[in-house]
Amino acid sequence: MNWPAARIAQLIEATWPPASSQDLGPFRLRDGAGGGKRVSAASLQGDWHQDQAALIAAEAAMPAPLFTLYQGDEALDQALAARGYQVVDPVVIYAAAPEKLQRELPPLSAFAHWPPLEVAREIWQSGGIGPARVAVMERVLGPKTCLLGRHADRPLAAAFVAISEGRAMLHALEVSAPARRQGIGGNLLAAAADWAVSQGADSLSLAVTAQNTAARALYERAGMVVVGKYHYRSLEVPRRQG
Repeated sequence: MNWPAARIAQLIEATWPPASSQDLGPFRLRDGAGGGKRVSAASLQGDWHQDQAALIAAEAAMPAPLFTLYQGDEALDQALAARGYQVVDPVVIYAAAPEKLQRELPPLSAFAHWPPLEVAREIWQSGGIGPARVAVMERVLGPKTCLLGRHADRPLAAAFVAISEGRAMLHALEVSAPARRQGIGGNLLAAAADWAVSQGADSLSLAVTAQNTAARALYERAGMVVVGKYHYRSLEVPRRQG
């Protein structure tokens, strides 16, 4: 089951939005304000027709050229490879009906709230999800929540969920290092499903790097399936000497 690339792109854009964006020819350029590749990469928004001038113009408009390539963008992918761009962080999109992910959770194992409590921010910060990425969450206009995961009466995990057009997406799932492999991530996934159902969402999805085999195994055990893929291409610009 594959989702159309446009559907995936729209859902990501709505639930993890850049600080600003602008269209330049067939490309959409994004300013992520330090929020990471997902909100900073350019992507195709229209027909490219292998227009090298349009590609060069988009490239020149970015301080650090970076593109997202979805299924269907093979011609652009090949053109970027020919220009020296390297593949970065292949990503897999998983999804399922949220009802299929629900299960009985231990009492007080997850707490949905907004805005994020300071302890949730600290958990994110410890995993590299700092203020710039929390600012991404704050920019979301639709329904959203922070999930705080607890284990042995301690807050040890946090995640963010948002909804666009009836579809929920889970982002920024972070479990404190000492508490991993204790089922906390699975509890947060189920809690995300509970919240999505309460909001009337008909799907719950997430993005995970292809090489994160442990997380992928968790999602597949829970019943999620792959619905799409994308990757980035980055142009490494040598630093000037002197």
